[in-house]
Amino acid sequence: MEWMRIPMKIHEFQAKQLFNGYGLVVPQGRECKTVDEAVTAYNELSTDLCVVKAQIHAGGRGKAGGVKLVRSADEARDAASEILGKTLVTHQTGPEGQEVRRLWVEEGSQIAKEYYLGIVIDREQQLPVMMASSEGGTEIEEVAATTPEKILKAAFSPESGLSSTDAERLAAGIGIPSELIAQAVEFLQKLSKLFCDLDCSLAEINPLVTTKDGKVMALDGKINFDDNAMFRHENILALRDLDEEDEKEIEASKFDLSYIALDGDIGCMVNGAGLAMSTMDVIQLYGGSPANFLDVGGGATTEKVAAAFRILLSDQNVKAVLVNIFGGIMKCDVIAEGVIQAVKQVELTLPLVVRLEGTNVELGKQLLANSGLPIISAEDLDDAAQKVCATL
Repeated sequence: MEWMRIPMKIHEFQAKQLFNGYGLVVPQGRECKTVDEAVTAYNELSTDLCVVKAQIHAGGRGKAGGVKLVRSADEARDAASEILGKTLVTHQTGPEGQEVRRLWVEEGSQIAKEYYLGIVIDREQQLPVMMASSEGGTEIEEVAATTPEKILKAAFSPESGLSSTDAERLAAGIGIPSELIAQAVEFLQKLSKLFCDLDCSLAEINPLVTTKDGKVMALDGKINFDDNAMFRHENILALRDLDEEDEKEIEASKFDLSYIALDGDIGCMVNGAGLAMSTMDVIQLYGGSPANFLDVGGGATTEKVAAAFRILLSDQNVKAVLVNIFGGIMKCDVIAEGVIQAVKQVELTLPLVVRLEGTNVELGKQLLANSGLPIISAEDLDDAAQKVCATL
């Protein structure tokens, strides 16, 4: 189930700092946490035009008022005052939005043309794939839906990186001017190296631009990392911004649990990614809405299960709980003991439906039955989903 863990994210300015370390051209800029720092940054950059950009882990910042062009120190002060502390609501933050605690103030660029560039993992090919498009500055999902022929792709080996032939094909195919092709090829190859060296799950530049003074430049940057590989990258882990993460997800990571907060009202605790996703689907089939994805994994201890239960119940939106366990490596009696311990600790008053199957299932059911707790037993997944939905 490890592939379902939440990828670690960083801010745009941190992505650009990593880009710069790999020789990718980015605008000069400064991280700012106060209005005064933003004014100082404007003055230090010594350019007429600067851009004040909100730093949150979400796209769509410009449309939400989080990006401002400024042409004086006073305008920089006004822009910073307006953005800092503001809650930005974008298509990626959800309706609750995200508070802006950091800014990136960077020099303005003389843009000639905008493009899109990104790298993701293709699960079918089991290789990283670079995608490039002439339609930069727009949502790539819209381009894929309406004009997919405008997205060019090239898979490459993590060992050898993107070939010069493929890089040239992509650069020419999206319309990079001929005099900048060589520069673009080098840019694309360096990005592919960064992606593999740092164990990224996503590296995206939208827009990639060519400038009027003949540069190929990353005007924006987004990098996500494979959480399973972060033990190799302490320098990357140091970039983690806990203010940008859900408190429950932070707590889950301490216990090596896979937790993703959703917007429903039925808390789910399951072992295995496929079973967890099926559980959420069946809940919705019977008219319910899952409040989370929570996988306790295959080797959880009683303490780990209890911690998972506490995290699940800390969500104020949860009105009922469904525990769905298929015991293989994870034995049903261990899950039962963890559930009993957690329920007693948090003094659970919500309806709790438990479906157990697999190794030590009879022992697990006996432990639950003898616990004296008001637990609703279910025979299979359909039965469990129907019963938990009926409690609401």
